[in-house]
Amino acid sequence: MFFRNKTKKIKVGSVEIGGGAPISVQSMTKTKTSDIDATVKQIHELEKAGCQIVRSAVPDQEAALALKEIKKQINIPLVADIHFNHTYAIMAAEARVDKLRINPGNIGDPEKIKAVVDAAKAHNIPIRIGVNSGSLDKKIKEKHNGHVTAQGLVESALDNVKLLEKLKFTDIAISIKATSVPMTIEAYQLISNKCKYPLHVGITEAGIPKIGVIKSAVGIGAILAQGIGDTIRVSLSGNPVEEVLVGRQILKDLELISKGITIISCPTCGRVSIDVVKIAAEVEAKTRDIKQPLKVAIMGCEVNGPGEAAEADIGLAGGKRFGLIFRQGKIVKKVAEAEMVQSLLDEIARFRRTGGIIND
Repeated sequence: MFFRNKTKKIKVGSVEIGGGAPISVQSMTKTKTSDIDATVKQIHELEKAGCQIVRSAVPDQEAALALKEIKKQINIPLVADIHFNHTYAIMAAEARVDKLRINPGNIGDPEKIKAVVDAAKAHNIPIRIGVNSGSLDKKIKEKHNGHVTAQGLVESALDNVKLLEKLKFTDIAISIKATSVPMTIEAYQLISNKCKYPLHVGITEAGIPKIGVIKSAVGIGAILAQGIGDTIRVSLSGNPVEEVLVGRQILKDLELISKGITIISCPTCGRVSIDVVKIAAEVEAKTRDIKQPLKVAIMGCEVNGPGEAAEADIGLAGGKRFGLIFRQGKIVKKVAEAEMVQSLLDEIARFRRTGGIIND
């Protein structure tokens, strides 16, 4: 377990962020928020995948008006994402969303910012200040020779923090995302030394899953491994459920959470005689909803197979068209390749039923 920087604790609905609370996984709906049925359906899919906080864009009045009904039909905290128009932020607060995501700089008018803060205070709603490399204030860019820099991102975020602090508002979270992984890492390193507000971590606009998964894992993982960050979002083009699965996997691989199945499978080579890829994919797909911590090893040969399988809660070490099933380091059966998936699933189910305590 990594040492984690101590930050201020805030509450986003039922979820605590900062102050040593578990790192939470967020995502954002890709539907039109004004389409209540589609948005609620997607939020339920995200919740099933393990999303703990969900954000929806509020680009117009129709979206703002939909928030109240969406909120009634979901279980996880809802964040309203608002740019430019302070009226929508006030409407979102009155709809009792669980957090506002704004950039005070692009609202501009101090009186409008005050009106948003007053609404957040009235309904006990925190505010996330979000600064992205694609929308950095022109004046700050000019100070840095016309370029986006980590220092500029931090300066913008802290300027916005000061605006809220002057209004006696400190229920704040901060995000400072860039598309550049090194710049994002540097920005979070800098801001973590300058303030104690909880930090929302991500690599913005990371791209299609094939590329964005790697980019996000490298960036978010590097930041979290330094003890920085209280909540994360993986930003991918496509189905947001994939964002949640990747986010949870990043936390599992850093051993920051222990919930759910962890599948260890070998990369395969010329020694392998069973279809490891197919077996691992089937087991992963059929165990995705399990929340209990469980380590499953699927190995293809006798080199590392028995050792890795023995270290897992449940394991498979393959041979020539057969495999050995392990439970807590002990061989429990020998099975043909056609029976491997079902045998693993049966052992997983048995392990869960007994809470891992099996004496035979």
